[in-house]
Amino acid sequence: MILTDAEVRSFWENGFLVYGKVLSDEELRELNAALDRVLRGESAAKPEANRNLLGDSSEEVVTQVVNIWLAEPAFRRHLYHPIIVPIIAQLMNTDTVRVWHDQIQIKPPRIGGPTIWHQDHPYWPIIQPPDLISAWVALEDATAENGCMRMVKRSYKWGPYPGGTIGNDPVTHSPTPKPGFVPEGETIEEVVCEVPAGHVVFHHCLTWHGAPPNRSERNRPAIAVHYMPGYTRFVPTGHHLVEEHVQVAPGEVLKGDYFPTVYENGRLLQPTDLSLVG
Repeated sequence: MILTDAEVRSFWENGFLVYGKVLSDEELRELNAALDRVLRGESAAKPEANRNLLGDSSEEVVTQVVNIWLAEPAFRRHLYHPIIVPIIAQLMNTDTVRVWHDQIQIKPPRIGGPTIWHQDHPYWPIIQPPDLISAWVALEDATAENGCMRMVKRSYKWGPYPGGTIGNDPVTHSPTPKPGFVPEGETIEEVVCEVPAGHVVFHHCLTWHGAPPNRSERNRPAIAVHYMPGYTRFVPTGHHLVEEHVQVAPGEVLKGDYFPTVYENGRLLQPTDLSLVG
């Protein structure tokens, strides 16, 4: 067990946990170099997607790279991180953990756009139940100045938000939910989650999170790996980018080469083959 009982309680009380440093300086250098190769189109293979989440015509940019582990072995090793994965298993209280997918998000200096307030799980309409936990690691310092993530305490307890997109106030960048959605007696309590390079914040897949634009002179890249407990099933009620890789029938446990098992029978696994899938 890596987390203290108090840290586990904090996660389940609030829906997120700002933990601490998990990457060495060498790991940071290796991942940032691998990311640079992907962005330059010089990686050994291609990721699932590499796009501006705000659209090609937007003057603002939030670069999203999905399943970068397919493109660079350093990011495949990261899926099996010896601190992150046991923490995920501890928070989930499970003996089996798999990867749903990863994603890089980059907010470049000055033109980095906002991250609209949302929940993750409604964007993933092919998996159930909503028990996934994400590990969001800053590859450079993520600060209030350059558009770090914000979380809303206890929001994961309020259930799925219709469509997942909660929306942003254009001035304050605070969430703008539909009237009546927040339970009586609850308040929207935002927490600014500054994450230094190499540190991690964990969050539940129903926790509200968002971020303002990056108008600073500093870049804001991060890698999020979305982990699922071993009982997560393929339940298609919509479509998702990685659906083409699903090789199980509806209702079955989601597993396979594109959804690596990183923890099994209470034991951290290692990537047995660092060659790239596909």
